[in-house]
Amino acid sequence: MQIKICCIQSIDEGILAIKHGADILGLVGPMPSGPGVLSLDEIEEISGTLNHLTKSFLLTSAIQPDDLIKEVEQVKPDALQLVDKVDVATYAILKERFPKLELVQVIHVLDENSIEEAKVLDDLVDAILLDSGNPNKKTKVLGGTGKKHDWSISKKIVEQSNLPVFLAGGLNSENVKDAISQVKPFGVDLCSGVRTNGKLDVVKLKSFIENVRACERN
Repeated sequence: MQIKICCIQSIDEGILAIKHGADILGLVGPMPSGPGVLSLDEIEEISGTLNHLTKSFLLTSAIQPDDLIKEVEQVKPDALQLVDKVDVATYAILKERFPKLELVQVIHVLDENSIEEAKVLDDLVDAILLDSGNPNKKTKVLGGTGKKHDWSISKKIVEQSNLPVFLAGGLNSENVKDAISQVKPFGVDLCSGVRTNGKLDVVKLKSFIENVRACERN
């Protein structure tokens, strides 16, 4: 089970997350809303310092190929997490330009239509991440809501997809065991569930990771 700790704010937070068992760090680039947003310069510093210790995901709300290419060239992440929909041709452009870059497409689980949305991605990206945003709002909500979505839909996506599927949205140490039991994702991802007053909380972090690892042992 891969554990992704998102909204990392500093090198120190990244080291803390890694120390307690995070497999992936999520670094949030410029967004229309949501927590944890950093400048690309800040992300470049964190990623460049810690890239020998663990994988980094760059979260981007950009949708145009030229903008995405510029972000990847600057930050050099292991994976690009696309939090908004992009044109299908964009995936091929990115793969051709960056053959080793993993592409992770976010699907904001709103209703049963999300299942069909996931199906078309099988041959286009490397993984899917299911979150609880709403890209249809006037100001797009593209993650970091701290809210659950309908896990029964997420379960169907996991069952039908040929891709690794991460589960995000409102996860915390209290509900992650139920989430894993119901959805059976490839990985779990959270931001606010391990924070207190915006800061990474070591007690919440340890509890969350311990509960995930306990699921693996059972």
